[in-house]
Amino acid sequence: MTQIIVLPHVELCPDGAVIEAEAGKSVCESLLASGIDIEHACEMSCACTTCHVIVREGFDTLEPAADEEEDLLDKAWGLEPQSRLSCQVAVRDAPLVIEIPRYTINMAREGKH
Repeated sequence: MTQIIVLPHVELCPDGAVIEAEAGKSVCESLLASGIDIEHACEMSCACTTCHVIVREGFDTLEPAADEEEDLLDKAWGLEPQSRLSCQVAVRDAPLVIEIPRYTINMAREGKH
């Protein structure tokens, strides 16, 4: 299991979180399995940017982003050099520190009232 530290997010995890993630699973899957309800409007098919995260530590240990992910990231709110789509980042053996941006470009959150 690999440790992912999630920095505080006002809505999704106000106190931050430390989760154990299974290698090979996506960061998005790991967050959802741990009760952190990150948006994923395209159901993790790399067709939107709602699961955008910023990898604050451990970015260099990840596989490089594919061209499709890079193209979508250009549309993400708050894009930074360490930005990734959490549905496309496979957890490896190295721990990660991630930040979930405050906003997404999603106009409506599915499953939210």
